[in-house]
Amino acid sequence: MINTYKKIVIIGSLFFLAGCDKDFVEINTNPYAITAIDPAIIFAGAQRTHIGTWYGEQTIVQQFLSPYNTGANTGFNFNADIDGNSNPKWDQSYANGSNGNAAPVKNLIQAINLLGPSTTRVNLLSMLRIWKAQLFMGLVDNYGDVPYSEAGKAVSEGIFYPKYDDDAAIYEDLYKELKEATAALSASGEFISTDLFYGTNAQSLTKTSSATDQVAKWKKLGNSLLLRLGMRYSKLNPTKAASIVAEAFAGGVMTSNADIAFVKNDGTNFSQADNAALRNFSQFNYAAEPFVNHLKTTADPRAKFMIALYANPGAIANDVNPDVTLANQFGCPIGVTSDQILAPGSPYRGARGSGLNYSQFNVNIIAAPGVPEFWVTYAQTSLLLAEAAKRGWIPGGDGAAKTYYENGIVADMAIYGLYTGATAVPAAEVSAYLANPAVAYSATDALKLINTQYWVVNVRNGTEAFANFRRSGFPALSPNTYNNNLNGGFARRLSYPDIEGSANAENYQAAVTAMGGDLLTSRVFWDKP
Repeated sequence: MINTYKKIVIIGSLFFLAGCDKDFVEINTNPYAITAIDPAIIFAGAQRTHIGTWYGEQTIVQQFLSPYNTGANTGFNFNADIDGNSNPKWDQSYANGSNGNAAPVKNLIQAINLLGPSTTRVNLLSMLRIWKAQLFMGLVDNYGDVPYSEAGKAVSEGIFYPKYDDDAAIYEDLYKELKEATAALSASGEFISTDLFYGTNAQSLTKTSSATDQVAKWKKLGNSLLLRLGMRYSKLNPTKAASIVAEAFAGGVMTSNADIAFVKNDGTNFSQADNAALRNFSQFNYAAEPFVNHLKTTADPRAKFMIALYANPGAIANDVNPDVTLANQFGCPIGVTSDQILAPGSPYRGARGSGLNYSQFNVNIIAAPGVPEFWVTYAQTSLLLAEAAKRGWIPGGDGAAKTYYENGIVADMAIYGLYTGATAVPAAEVSAYLANPAVAYSATDALKLINTQYWVVNVRNGTEAFANFRRSGFPALSPNTYNNNLNGGFARRLSYPDIEGSANAENYQAAVTAMGGDLLTSRVFWDKP
């Protein structure tokens, strides 16, 4: 009897399970779960993510500095190789990301993988390739050899320890990527509404509503990046530089501020993380003497947006009315310690509140949490064209060089109207600035003038300011002589993060050997002595 009962139970259970199995998948599937993601959304996330573009490099090019020579503050102002000062570009572009977002390199590669080689979404794929090239250009410019061909392939190919590729070889591939991707953009292809530069959610200055207009702007962006890449060869191989620059120019580069690639932070939902940290530790950061002196010598009307003197340098976050009068600004001397500045009877300006009596970032304008992130601008592009014209690589000679030079300055002064709390520089002030003898175009001093302006234009893009300083040799800064760690010169690259020596030891060591040492004095391939 018991055996018969067991059989009935078993048979009944089987029928019950069979009935349950019929709807098992449907019942146990979360209807709200994300099972697939549009690569265009990943692309927008990569556009939004900060990529580590200032502070460390700005100290090398003597725009801003920390005069405190203890711990992590020691940094580049004392020619010290401090991990925390070299890491931001690596971490935020490639390894870890920022603001809780994955690094944009990883996102871009993942989006390209999701599209696959046979995708019909040719415009999205082209945009991904162009922006990936921009990111890797910055990584190579800062570090030299970096993971490239095997980067971002942990998920797709199980490559957890990517090799470092030769920096010159990477640049060759970036040239190919920019050329091919820009050419592949099609006005008859799809409109990418999620594109934060030129899509539906772009700022009104750059927003488009059709594939035709969007593609036109991306072609200008691709060619402007190609122009930037070509100019990097100017010391190493002027003939090659001239050829690439001519290609970019013929393809069509940015022609106004309506073409710039930027995203706007609102300071609440999207904030510039580096600026938040700056406001919290304001007493450690000051404008550098060479930069402030240049702004004062040229009576630069942009200065009030860049620098300010605060009543208490240690508590600037809530000071909305600092002194921005240019005559009252003073830059902190290079390679001088806070102890020296504060010493009784020193020749320096001493204390102010809980900090030092020197100018700082204007945290209400260029260093506010809600600043725009300007990645590629018309001002940058126009100044590069000015140098190219002066060198004879594009038509027009000095006449064209002067026009491009002035257009670049005018464009940069207008761009401050995109900052909350600022306005474009008035036309009369722009004209007076262009007429200033220290600024006015001169055929004799053209390269110096053009590249010094490039330094000012890139006040918030340390990666680009650092790269162009090494390439052009301008502005004519004096080396920091605090010690002889750099053999009397300047840092020529950033060092790899310390963690790479253990996490990816074999490939890291191969890169160190290839670079001639993981040193600040080692050079990337295009930085010919």
